[in-house]
Amino acid sequence: MASTATFVAKSPNFPHPIPNASRPQLPASLRLALPRHLSIAVAGRRSSVAPRAAAASCSLIEPDGGRLVGLVAPEGPAREALRREAAGCPQIRLSRIDLEWVHVLSEGWASPLGGFMREAEFLQTLHFNCLRLGDGSVVNMSLPIVLAIDDAQKRAIGDRRKVALVDTRHKPVAILSDIEIYKHNKEERIARTWGTTAPGLPYVEEAITKAGNWLIGGDLEVIERIKYNDGLDQYRLSPAELREEFSRRDADAVFAFQLRNPVHNGHALLMTDTRRHLLEMGYRNPVLLLHPLGGYTKADDVPLHWRMKQHEKVLEDGVLNPETTVVAIFPSPMHYAGPTEVQWHAKSRINAGANFYIVGRDPAGMSHPIEKRDLYDADHGKKVLGMAPGLERLNILPFKVAAYDKKQQKMAFFDPSKPQDFLFISGTKMRTLAKNREDPPDGFMCPGGWKVLVDYYDSVTPQETNRSREAVPA
Repeated sequence: MASTATFVAKSPNFPHPIPNASRPQLPASLRLALPRHLSIAVAGRRSSVAPRAAAASCSLIEPDGGRLVGLVAPEGPAREALRREAAGCPQIRLSRIDLEWVHVLSEGWASPLGGFMREAEFLQTLHFNCLRLGDGSVVNMSLPIVLAIDDAQKRAIGDRRKVALVDTRHKPVAILSDIEIYKHNKEERIARTWGTTAPGLPYVEEAITKAGNWLIGGDLEVIERIKYNDGLDQYRLSPAELREEFSRRDADAVFAFQLRNPVHNGHALLMTDTRRHLLEMGYRNPVLLLHPLGGYTKADDVPLHWRMKQHEKVLEDGVLNPETTVVAIFPSPMHYAGPTEVQWHAKSRINAGANFYIVGRDPAGMSHPIEKRDLYDADHGKKVLGMAPGLERLNILPFKVAAYDKKQQKMAFFDPSKPQDFLFISGTKMRTLAKNREDPPDGFMCPGGWKVLVDYYDSVTPQETNRSREAVPA
């Protein structure tokens, strides 16, 4: 996750985009033909399985591919026709994480992707971290968005060209059309995504190790919007809805900040200081997108419901300004794949309308599952974002570390000339204090937010600390 800090200007005219000539370019021999449903999305042609453009327009940054993909059928005859069609198709039962990826795809977070990846898209993502579109342009795509099936499911599908995707109660969720089935090389996928095949990677254990040996891709049509019915659906704003909200607030810049932990005053310092810098750069009304990750997380992360309660208190207590802050849930599952995954986090926010992305120390990182060290170099995430193909339009805001200033009794930007004045409170230390009902130093977190964190750990039994407690789509 992004650590507490503020962004550092690379030059007096920061942000200073890297010229296109200095960015990695794929040789012509590696430019694969664009799969069918991506060509449709870019060219704007329609067919019975073509992605539909979401009805949102504003002066914000354009989504990848030029238009926002929306894959949810409109209410009425089209939706009912999909339900009837699904009843006659072979069925694939979706896991919780599969359903979260359906959610991501259906709302256009992965635009211009119009469904689960076929093999050409999978290979481009795995080997190049990007997709080459039909017009020769590149969009970033660093994580495979794929659906696994086993041998029995493959045999049941046979030569059928459509399958129905159903939830754990066998309720039809979507139809996957014009399908392609190809080999799921798990070792290659894991090695290229995480840079290691060491056992104990959370997402791998949850979603890949026991998954089938085949992947199925195709054009996705979702019957109705994914809902979780957990009291948080009002925060699950789609990219189209976020763009509408930014336009309503008359934003001329949007800066996104992702985290998967409670917000403390160091995070708030970062976000308010970022807005100040943007105002100094000449922007009239920069708006913060505080965008916590809401999909699968590992068991020792604070569950989404409690994180959202804590974020609400941060705004109620005035730590962040509600007038210039939009709080929403990002529905993606978490991989903990470091520099590879942070590209996905940045790319998806382009589709939501953000033209600035805050990145800190060891984004999307974690401890090595076996050895006593970080899995990734702490600085590689922000360096990769500055060079990644397809992210040239996004202004990356790296930042320096902040810590608790013992003399000022508040979070402040770390001054290396006075290290004795600062106390570093790690996530582990913060959790330990909350579990033991001990108060942090005054000024570390707003009192209302800290109480929520203490209440969460009071509610957790020893057995529950060993498993995830996130909501499942209903």
